[in-house]
Amino acid sequence: MNGWCMMMKRPKWTVNEQARFLKRTGELLARGYPIAEAIESIALQLPTKRKEELNGCLVELRNGLPFHDVLSNLSFHKDLIGYVYFAEQHGSFADALLEGSELALLKDKDLRKLLKLLQYPLLLITITGFLFVFVENTLLPKFTSLFSSLGLEANFFTKVIYAFDQYFPIMIGSVLIILLIGVFYYLLVFRKLSVLKQRSQLVRIPIVGKILKLLFTHYFSIQLSFLLSGGISVSEALLLFEKNKRQPFYSGLAQEIKYKLLTGEKLETILGNFSFFEREFPMIVKHGQENGKLEQELLFFSKHCVTNMEDMIERSFKTIQPILYLFIGFLVVSMYLAILLPMFHLLDGI
Repeated sequence: MNGWCMMMKRPKWTVNEQARFLKRTGELLARGYPIAEAIESIALQLPTKRKEELNGCLVELRNGLPFHDVLSNLSFHKDLIGYVYFAEQHGSFADALLEGSELALLKDKDLRKLLKLLQYPLLLITITGFLFVFVENTLLPKFTSLFSSLGLEANFFTKVIYAFDQYFPIMIGSVLIILLIGVFYYLLVFRKLSVLKQRSQLVRIPIVGKILKLLFTHYFSIQLSFLLSGGISVSEALLLFEKNKRQPFYSGLAQEIKYKLLTGEKLETILGNFSFFEREFPMIVKHGQENGKLEQELLFFSKHCVTNMEDMIERSFKTIQPILYLFIGFLVVSMYLAILLPMFHLLDGI
């Protein structure tokens, strides 16, 4: 465990690098390559530092270390390690690697898209902020004094600027207070809760909670589907989940489900009591048990979750940017019109 890969952790692999490595590994395995030959082939196409890491990992594989432990030594993401761990149990190695890598690449793409989406609006907000400070502290007071001496009342846009200046610090202070309360809640309450209760609270967060629900449901259903397809019973599959201590949430979840099954509850009833799963999930499980195709139903539903998650993220992206542009545009127009409208009024009176 304290071999070559442990010494080569830095610099870490990015999530994108991890996902692409597993995707290429899965593609080669699907073509009939043994795992060692697949890694050797991929290593030839990587930079020297990565090649050295993978060569060291090959040594660990030949010494009998499981592939998921090898990836753990490389500090791979725990969800990707989970895909490999379960793949080693059910045998659908190539399919599991491809599925896990595709989801990781999807999440990485969405994160990059969000950052790219916010770059230009954030730049505009920064420039607008400097402009606002200059107008509100330098130009506007002088023009307001002039217009007041001439008997002109403050127009709507002038009131908007002053209101924004008055209430914006209050908004910022409120946000900081909420964040501070959140930090204290996390330190004093949240992290002391069981992992299942933590997830139950996380899915209550607007928008983010819905995405987390889809992720949790997808991961559990796809892994259970792969395990069942490999000829493993539900009880045996839950035992494998429980043994995977690298993912405490799914380990604790499996333990809770096993306990309730022993008390006589049905699987779909148990799943329906967990708020961090999609509402349709228990019905899918019940239908799959009744028609004898549970693994296929789970596989189909897991893909449905990914599709829904992608659609929701896409809709959120399409909503965020117009709102930011609308806010920035209204503020900029208000700054100019707060000064120009009274000037036009004066010109009309000449």
